[in-house]
Amino acid sequence: MEARRRRAADLLSQGMGPSDVARTVRCSPSSVTRWKEVIRQRGVEGLKAKPATGRRSYLSRRQKTELLKVLLRGARASGYATELWTCKRVAEMIWRRFRVRYNTNAVWFVLRSLGWSPQKPQRVARERDEAAIEQWRRQDWPRIKKSPQNGPEHCFH
Repeated sequence: MEARRRRAADLLSQGMGPSDVARTVRCSPSSVTRWKEVIRQRGVEGLKAKPATGRRSYLSRRQKTELLKVLLRGARASGYATELWTCKRVAEMIWRRFRVRYNTNAVWFVLRSLGWSPQKPQRVARERDEAAIEQWRRQDWPRIKKSPQNGPEHCFH
């Protein structure tokens, strides 16, 4: 979008009319007229893209730093039965610690601003015996596994 506005500015500076510029850069003439006014008031720098800021966070930068420390200590340290941080748990913890209420859906934006990403916990049976599994892989699996036969009659084409 910014490149389109800069191209329009170049065409306007060459003396082209707003309707012709609009056809060339494929936008509405009213947009070109608006851009022309921005150029008059603030120069071509006024056409630069502005970041979408959105609503200001309810937590201060200091509170977010404290939140990150709490999250890194783990969910058990905050009184939960497992180490799994869910958005609901984080929202509850933010309320208890900072008295700021977040909808569980909005907690995701806070976590993302802290550099966190969604993780799906790996489900592992409690009875799982890693040593027995490794032994089976080394001893039993090679014996059971089918091996390719010599010759083309056993190949799939």
